[in-house]
Amino acid sequence: MAENTQVSTPADQLEALLEGPLNAHSLDEIAHLAESTPRPELTRVIGAVPPVRAAVLFRALRKDTSLAVFEALPPGYQAELIRTLRGPEIAAIIEELDPDDRAEVFGELPASLAKKLMLGLDPDEREMTATVLGYPKEAIGRYMSPEVLSLRNDWDARTALESVRARIDEPETVYLLPVVGPGKVLEGVVSLRSLLAADPDLPLSALTREATSVHALTDREEAAREFLSHRLIAMPVTDEEDRLLGILTMDDVLDIMDEEDAEDAARSGGAEPLDRSYLSSSILRIVRSRIVWLLVLAVSAILTVQVLEVFESKLDQVVILALFIPLLTGTGGNTGNQAATTVTRALAVGEVRVRDLGKVIWRELRVGLVLGSVLGSLGFVVAGLVYGWPIGTVMGLTLLSICVMAACVGGLMPIVAKKVGADPAVFSNPFISTFCDATGLILYFTIATVVLGLH
Repeated sequence: MAENTQVSTPADQLEALLEGPLNAHSLDEIAHLAESTPRPELTRVIGAVPPVRAAVLFRALRKDTSLAVFEALPPGYQAELIRTLRGPEIAAIIEELDPDDRAEVFGELPASLAKKLMLGLDPDEREMTATVLGYPKEAIGRYMSPEVLSLRNDWDARTALESVRARIDEPETVYLLPVVGPGKVLEGVVSLRSLLAADPDLPLSALTREATSVHALTDREEAAREFLSHRLIAMPVTDEEDRLLGILTMDDVLDIMDEEDAEDAARSGGAEPLDRSYLSSSILRIVRSRIVWLLVLAVSAILTVQVLEVFESKLDQVVILALFIPLLTGTGGNTGNQAATTVTRALAVGEVRVRDLGKVIWRELRVGLVLGSVLGSLGFVVAGLVYGWPIGTVMGLTLLSICVMAACVGGLMPIVAKKVGADPAVFSNPFISTFCDATGLILYFTIATVVLGLH
């Protein structure tokens, strides 16, 4: 039988060299392997090793390759790499970045270092970067590109095309071109395709269509969702008076959604998102991302213990009740989490608004009734056949009650979070599970007390 052999790729060899002792020979090998490693793999390797080791590989890359790799790294790791590298090579990369990408990196750096790098920029680049940095971190203005090629509404198609050709290298995108009037007020947009196909003497106003734009202070996730819902390739960003400030592009939107999805996934599991790859994160950084929620959950779980202590006498009378506690708490937590996940998603994509609270509760109440009826009937039959019909009745009624309660709570919590300005994902799995555990046990023992005549 032929033996299985695993072929080591240049990226695997690079990673192995960077994890081992470095000397003159290994540095030459790193430089040689970097030449034959695809850019996506170089990005993965740099993101998987500590910044000090990543800097060694980074210095071995050609300028165009190093820029492409740097742009693909998360902002937190970019900042770590800058602190490690310093020097002229990183200053050149910072100069080449788009203003919105540069602002995102500066936001992760110490103020003194960010100021130093800012002073080293070309005056025009410094001004554009400062403009983007002036917006809050969660505002879409922080992610727009101020390098936008706009056209005047009193031009014809020929003049507009001449302007595009003259400035083709300046903006981040030219596929959708904003059309502005006096004072840079946004009048609409025109696509490059329609501009190229138009009669040169045709007034630009005849080609202009209504623009889907966004205010610079709009929350970044809300703006990104709107961008995707309209299936745009670019979207103008304006101020309160509809004056054009910049443009939002698809790559910026995808970056925002990646960050938001990672944040929601982490928080729904009771952790904070890591700002770099898992393998390159220190043990302390991973612990910090998890410990806060573990402490919160540990404190809140005391509620469940206290509920059990209150009903300890009931358990002494009917010990068999203790066997069903894991089933009931698990059912409540799962039902609540299902409802919360569904409503959180609906909130994110704009299907549900805060004012729809009543509709959501009424819908989840009916969903809970149906789920509870199915599970309760099953619990009644199985528990009744094995432990007797009184116990079966307790199980059936409890499962029905828990499903209704958990579905309503799961639908309520994300909307309440949205109303108070919190992240709906935070109110999902960890908090709802603990709340439903304690409340479910109260329902369980209350029903058991009534049905079984406990005292």
